[in-house]
Amino acid sequence: MKKKAPNKLKILNDPIYGFIQIPNSLIFDIIEHPYFQRLRRISQMGLSNLVYPGANHTRFHHALGCMHLMQKAIRVLIFKGVEISKEEEKALCIAILLHDIGHGAYSHALEHSIVGGVSHEEISLKFMKKLNDEFNGELGLAIKIFEGKYHRKFLCQLISSQLDIDRLDYLKRDSFYTGVTEGNISSDRLIVMMNVKDDELVIEQKGIYSVEKFLIARRLMYWQVYLHKTSLVAENIIVNLLKRVKELAEKGEKLFSSSALNYFLYNQINQNNFTDETLEMFSKLDDYDILSAIKEWTSHEDKVLSSLSKMIIDRKLLRIEIQKEPFTENQLKEKINKFSKKLELSEVETNYFVFSQEIKNHAYNSKKPILILNKKGKLKDIAKASDQLNIQALTKPVIKHFICYPK
Repeated sequence: MKKKAPNKLKILNDPIYGFIQIPNSLIFDIIEHPYFQRLRRISQMGLSNLVYPGANHTRFHHALGCMHLMQKAIRVLIFKGVEISKEEEKALCIAILLHDIGHGAYSHALEHSIVGGVSHEEISLKFMKKLNDEFNGELGLAIKIFEGKYHRKFLCQLISSQLDIDRLDYLKRDSFYTGVTEGNISSDRLIVMMNVKDDELVIEQKGIYSVEKFLIARRLMYWQVYLHKTSLVAENIIVNLLKRVKELAEKGEKLFSSSALNYFLYNQINQNNFTDETLEMFSKLDDYDILSAIKEWTSHEDKVLSSLSKMIIDRKLLRIEIQKEPFTENQLKEKINKFSKKLELSEVETNYFVFSQEIKNHAYNSKKPILILNKKGKLKDIAKASDQLNIQALTKPVIKHFICYPK
C-alpha cells in the first residue's frame, strides 16, 4: 500500500489572531527545519519576564504571527489592484518568517559579549543562504527582498521600514503578553489602510489616526517595557556575566557549559571566521544553554562570575538611577572606589558591578518617513500630515543616562 503523504497545509491556533494558516508545503518544510524550531527556545523579550511575568513568548510565536499578517497585507494590496505575483507572495512570506532566525540566546546579550562583531541580521542572512542551498534555490527571491535589493521597493518595505509587518506583530504581541495595554495597536486596521503609490508603501488618509496611535504606542512600549529599568539592569548583568565568562575561558579556565556554548566560549568568533561549522554550532545554542550554565556558575569560585549569576537566578539585581544628563567621571569613580572596598574586589572587577550607559528612544525617524496618501493622490510625511503635535516631537530622539551599582 502506498504511504500517504503528510498534510502540510496545517492550521495553527494563535492567542492573538486565532487560526493561522501555513500557506504552502515549502513554508511547512522551513518551519519543520531544526534551524527554525530552535526559535521555540529563544524568548522574544529576553529577561523582561523578570518585570512582566507573562512575557514568556518566543521568537517562534512572533515569526508565525508575522507570516500571518504578511498574508493579510498581500491580500489587501492585491484587492486594491497592486500586482503581486505568486512567486513574490511566497518570497514575502518566507522573508518575514525568517527575518529573526539569526537571533541569539537572550536576544541581544550574545551579540555584545560572546559572538562579537556579527549582528543577528547578518546571521539571519547566513541561515537563509544555507536553507536556500538545502531547498534547491527556492529562497533566492526571499533573500533578495530581505536584503532590500529587489527592484520593487514596496515589497522590501513590508519586511523592513518604520511601519513593517515585524513591528505590527511585535508591538501587539508584546503588549498582549506583558499586559501593557498601551502597546495594543490595531494591526488589522493599519494593514487594511495600506496601499502602494510610486512603488512606495503608503497608508491611506483614513488610516492617519491608526498610524498616530501606532507611533505613540511604540514610544510608550519602549519606555514602559523594552527600556524598563529592571529589564535594563538584568540585560546588562547578563552581558557582563558573559563577558566575564569569556575572559575566564580565554585564560584557559575550565567552565561548565553545553557543547554549543563551549564552542563560543573557547573560540574567538568574528565576521571573518564565521564558517558553516560556526553556523551549525550557533543553531544549537539557545536560552536553555545559557540559563543552565548560569545556574551552575552560581557556585563558581570566581567571585565576580558567581555573584553576577546569583543576581540573575535569584532576581537580586543591581540598583539603577536614570537621569537626563550624563553621569560625570567623578560620580562613576566615586561609586567604583566605594564598592571596590566594600566588595573586596579590584577596580577592574568592580566595573562588572558599577557602570554607566545611555539609552535612546527614537519613536519616529523622519529620514525614512511613513507616507500618507491623501484624497488627491498626493503623498505626505505623517509628521507633516498629522495635526497631532506630539508626532512632530517623536521625530527627535530622547536620550537618557543610567548608572548601575550594588544595593
